[in-house]
Amino acid sequence: MAVVPGFVELPLFYEGFLNFLDRLLQPSTLVRIVVEGLGKAAIYFIIAVGLTLVFGLMGVLNFAHGAFAMIGAYLGGILMVVAISAGSGPIARIALFVAVAAVVMAAMTAFGALVETKLVRPIYDRTPMYQILLTFGIGLILEELARIVATFQGIQPEPTWSAAAGTIPGAFQNPIGIIQETLGVNVRAFYLFAAAGGVLVATAVWLFLTRTLYGLYIRAGSEDPEMVEALGVDVRRAFTVVFGLGTGLAALGGVFLMWDPTWGPSVLLNIDVLLYAFVVVVIGGLGSFKGTIVAALVVGLADSFTTWLFHTGIVTFPGLPEVTVFLLLVITLVVKPQGLYGVEEVGGH
Repeated sequence: MAVVPGFVELPLFYEGFLNFLDRLLQPSTLVRIVVEGLGKAAIYFIIAVGLTLVFGLMGVLNFAHGAFAMIGAYLGGILMVVAISAGSGPIARIALFVAVAAVVMAAMTAFGALVETKLVRPIYDRTPMYQILLTFGIGLILEELARIVATFQGIQPEPTWSAAAGTIPGAFQNPIGIIQETLGVNVRAFYLFAAAGGVLVATAVWLFLTRTLYGLYIRAGSEDPEMVEALGVDVRRAFTVVFGLGTGLAALGGVFLMWDPTWGPSVLLNIDVLLYAFVVVVIGGLGSFKGTIVAALVVGLADSFTTWLFHTGIVTFPGLPEVTVFLLLVITLVVKPQGLYGVEEVGGH
């Protein structure tokens, strides 16, 4: 008599599931997933918050955002490789990283302001399709320029530029000592560094939005730009400031990606980072600062969890983190199309 497969496989399935839960609920596993997830979430937030600010005030879907992050990663890498010598200690490398991040962000903020005034501003009165095509074209041009320059300078455009990634201090590549000693789990100290950077950036952006005059313009302009302009506020200048700030934040996120073991400087960042940034912004709600924080945490923790699944051998599909992140996007669009904290209409659109 033939054996019914279900009666044989069901106990094996439950045994495997219980084994999976046992491994997942180990304190060492949970700590690893949470710490790495917070570090990933911080970087995703830094990149995505500029995108949501631009859309919240200007109603512009900036498809060049990923290219700005890619340029930030390359500029940061070039400056770090030039400035760091073989004898540079960890403190010097961290101090240089902070200085390089500030320089790159300032330079890219100025570049973003130039792009807004010369290229984006002339098409504000046209349909959103013009803005999408323009910013998408800018992204492609910047990607090809980066590929040409990198190849000309003897830097591999893809995969990761290893020399730039190698400027990370050895302490950030090593496990966090106290976690390794108490739980026996290896979690890179870089993720704590990234999480701290994310908290600083979130605090700075929040203070900018809530404690400065331009922050007031931005918040009011995202609600009713015509009324704000009628009150005498130069909305066009606010647009330039926000677009420049969004570009600078994208580049700052790219500088962090330079040291991230799963990313690193590469022309591929243009599209890969853009997709993650849009997922975070859409899940959180277009134009929502609070939603961007929550969505970055959701995406970061999901990414960390699925990466753990792959590295432990429970799942052998390497694309699982990407599939999971986009599955979250689809679920959000089906259940709550405006996102977790989004409204039906922002930026006058």
